[in-house]
Amino acid sequence: MVPQPKTLIAKNGTTPTVFLRPSHGWAALNLRDLWQYRELVYFLSWRDIKVRYKQAVLGATWAIIQPLMMMVVFTFIFSRWANLPSGNLPYPIFNYSGLMPWLLFSSALSRASMSLVGSSNLLTKVYFPRLAIPLASVMAAVVDFGFSLLVFFGLMIYYQIPLTWNILALPVFVLLAVLLAFSISLWLSALNVMYRDVQHMVPFLINIWFYISPIAYGSEIITSPTWQFIYQFNPIVGIIDGVRWTLVGGAFPGTSLLITLAFMLLVLVGGLFYFRRMEKIFADMV
Repeated sequence: MVPQPKTLIAKNGTTPTVFLRPSHGWAALNLRDLWQYRELVYFLSWRDIKVRYKQAVLGATWAIIQPLMMMVVFTFIFSRWANLPSGNLPYPIFNYSGLMPWLLFSSALSRASMSLVGSSNLLTKVYFPRLAIPLASVMAAVVDFGFSLLVFFGLMIYYQIPLTWNILALPVFVLLAVLLAFSISLWLSALNVMYRDVQHMVPFLINIWFYISPIAYGSEIITSPTWQFIYQFNPIVGIIDGVRWTLVGGAFPGTSLLITLAFMLLVLVGGLFYFRRMEKIFADMV
């Protein structure tokens, strides 16, 4: 924690004594530091983007190839062979609209969870708000989402599907996906400093999470009201269905979105306090 100086004047009127004491309560979060170091967050994000595509022949084109190839594979497996329904939409459009928010979330979560260990050279040399590291990693994933969104607009033109006014709400759901990834990564990144098992657990967790999320199939495929209610406790469901609603229409994910917001706020607030509590040992443990 950042110490708060407190000056006490000795009784004999001589040299004052300065005591450095840690801050307490809500003020201990020091979220104002993030604004003061906003340029650092920008440069760390830009560094992550450049490192990701450094010495890659195709460069940022990989941000387009990955979701596009996944869409092609899933179309053959889940649409042609498994005959999963996609409503009134062509399956490539249906699948790609779910892949975009999922890849944004999973990529941001994976990068941010490993960000502290990956930035050990910074943690041990200079002071800055440690929250800037996972935040920058999450923000870098938004760039990939922007590239994949351009491809989606091309698919919409190819299949002659018009956009609606719902698309104005797309930035809200993108922000929710980023905040959800950031909230969870606060816990995982701090735990990864002490327990390196986390770096092995996160890819496994993301793989399992993928198959229980409405990407290759729609949420409506679960017909039981009881299981449908339980399924909505998956916090990414409301975001994926929300992005689909903004891009291709359908039912608005009211209940699942409320559950997502409640989960995210709980994890975010708890994660901020846990992260700030543990950051004083990051430099020693990393």
